[in-house]
Amino acid sequence: MGGHMRAVAGVVAAGLLTLAAGTSAWAQDVPAEYQAVMTALGKGGDFKDRVLKVNIPRADLKVTIAGRPAPTPLGFGGWIALTKSTGGMDVMMGDLVLTEDEVNPVMSAVLDNGLDVTALHNHFFHEQPRIFYMHVHGMGSPAELTRRITPAIDLIDQAMKRNTSAASGAPAPTPAAAALNTEALARIVGAPGEQSGPVFKITIGRADLDVREHGAAINARMGLNTWAAFTGTDADAMVAGDVAMLDHEVTPVLKALRGRGIEVVAIHHHMTGVQPGVVFLHYYGTGQAASLAQGVKAAVDLLGRKQP
Repeated sequence: MGGHMRAVAGVVAAGLLTLAAGTSAWAQDVPAEYQAVMTALGKGGDFKDRVLKVNIPRADLKVTIAGRPAPTPLGFGGWIALTKSTGGMDVMMGDLVLTEDEVNPVMSAVLDNGLDVTALHNHFFHEQPRIFYMHVHGMGSPAELTRRITPAIDLIDQAMKRNTSAASGAPAPTPAAAALNTEALARIVGAPGEQSGPVFKITIGRADLDVREHGAAINARMGLNTWAAFTGTDADAMVAGDVAMLDHEVTPVLKALRGRGIEVVAIHHHMTGVQPGVVFLHYYGTGQAASLAQGVKAAVDLLGRKQP
């Protein structure tokens, strides 16, 4: 299994917000209808593997986990993604990062505009403020999907402005700069990663699974992936991540993580109406970076094995 996962290209979720005005250098690579999505939303993103991914990071949220500052790329970067179905329409999936007070207003904005909410859950324990993750889904043209998701994103933008304004008078806790041997972490996990500020993130798709919706391939950039985000130092690191599993993989992965002292913080689905069904597990751990990476590796190595 390890060789199979190492062969899978690491596709890393987009990092911090890139202003839409700054996309001109690569705009020729983005279909015009997708460029219009980013322009209308006022967000940056990129187009790879036939997927437009638009970034909605919550850099306004100064999150601590058990009192420890947690940088935005550790797991507070929201997004929406669009890809073509066989019928010419687009499938949209997304993951919106929200405080508990934002959840229901944003949910109503999603539902009232003809989109679906497919999951709502936590990714962490002991975090302040409390953070929730709302998965959204829709079908339509890129322009129509943009119109439908805009009210929800507008609410997030308004909250970001309020939070930024409220925090302007007091310095927020700043995570220590990462000092990780990232080459060693990638070697242990068996997949490449990318640096985003103080966070080193490894993302692994499920190339062994052919998950589709209306003919559209639901790939790593649409949210079908396993990832691990590391920050801190080699001696004192944090890791947070997500494992995408089939039903029969859930218990072995749980045992692998818990057997190495990594906390499991949530088990749930992200998508509805897809085959095969996929279960997602979120985890968090602290300790020596290499030991945490070995725990992630133990879980990753269980993916893609045939069911007994």
